[in-house]
Amino acid sequence: MTSPKLVSSESLSSSVVHNRPSGQGRWFIAGGLGILLLGGGVVLWRTLSSGPPSGMQGPPGVPVELAPVQTGTVQDSSEFLGSLEAQAGVVLQPEVAGRITQVFVTAGDRVAPGQPIMLISPDRTQAEAAAAGANVTAARAAREASSASLQSLLSRQAELEAELALEEAEFERTQSLVEQGAQSQQELDLATRNREVAQANLASARNEIAAQQASLSQSEATLAQAQANQAAAQQNLQDRTVTAPIAGVVGDLAYKLGDYVTPSNTIANITDNATLELELRVPIEQRDRLQMGLPVELLSADGTQTAATGSISFISPQTNADTQTVLIKARFENAQGALQDSQQVEVRLVWAEDIGVLVPTTAIYRIGNETFVYVADAGTPEELPPPEAMPEGMPVPDQVARQQAVTLGDIQGNDYEVLEGLDPGDVVVVSGILNLQNGVPLLPQGEGEPPEGEGP
Repeated sequence: MTSPKLVSSESLSSSVVHNRPSGQGRWFIAGGLGILLLGGGVVLWRTLSSGPPSGMQGPPGVPVELAPVQTGTVQDSSEFLGSLEAQAGVVLQPEVAGRITQVFVTAGDRVAPGQPIMLISPDRTQAEAAAAGANVTAARAAREASSASLQSLLSRQAELEAELALEEAEFERTQSLVEQGAQSQQELDLATRNREVAQANLASARNEIAAQQASLSQSEATLAQAQANQAAAQQNLQDRTVTAPIAGVVGDLAYKLGDYVTPSNTIANITDNATLELELRVPIEQRDRLQMGLPVELLSADGTQTAATGSISFISPQTNADTQTVLIKARFENAQGALQDSQQVEVRLVWAEDIGVLVPTTAIYRIGNETFVYVADAGTPEELPPPEAMPEGMPVPDQVARQQAVTLGDIQGNDYEVLEGLDPGDVVVVSGILNLQNGVPLLPQGEGEPPEGEGP
């Protein structure tokens, strides 16, 4: 586009004096002069303003997005690589050899303590348990019968002891009467025989009782053995059912239905990952900064978000001689199961927190070793376009871009900490920066076309 030529006011005056036109002509010359001056003003504004880079087309101003500078939490932190470890976990192995006949769970299932995992060929053991139970029943019946017989013999013994006592008293009475001549020797002989019979009967009963007591002891021993066999059969049956000893999540199942397993085979792992413990090694140079309870943040895979928050629960009193690091631990709740046992994670250890000035990272640009932002500032009349320069329906810009040097601290998520150069409440450009120059009018997003290459 060819720029129009600028005409000086001195040459305009000379032209008017020499031609001396009529009244109508004077009005024509005055109107032309006004138009020329107006056009020259527009040309002059375009010449003096910095404007967008050469080659750009569009309204006199650069479409941008703005954002206010705010205060927020600023962290003094360090990032490390650590590993997570579940607080409880078991390896499932069968107690007996056999073939898997049932599988009650799948990998990833959450199980409770005692919940069945697999069943291993239980048919024979069930029969054995039933037979053992029958043996216990028979042995218990035999013991009860032996006990009843013993009780009967003991009652008979009591009767015989009473009978013997009577016969002995009768013998003593008869013997005394015979000595006195009151009774005959024949009466004494009869009393003697009766006493001897009673003694023999009592001795026989006592022998039977001893035998029955021995039989009862044998019955009790048989019952005890049968009960032991039954317990063993039941335990064997239980051993064939692999159960979860703890609550947790079932890992990959190494064997399937129909596979033959032995006690040396690992069937699966059960991991309780409701709470995970982080193990982290911190360089010895930072040992003095470590404190119990310091916040520890687990970062997302891209390192921009905090996935979980915990705190230091253990600081080793020893230094690793090989790595010159100090072991620390922190616990993290994992109710949703997003974290896994043995997972490597990026960790942020927060030494301290304060309030600072923050600016979006998209507002930052660099020239050499210096860092800048564009601040939206009120424009002067010389910097702003006249209304006539704006397309119909488009508002006249009232702000321009001011280049501002800044001193930055650490990055805080999607923001930078600003140490010098900005104050809270300042408004900065966060998109369209590549199209800007110092002093260029700004068209906040929605008041003009979107920045080139950034979409509407």
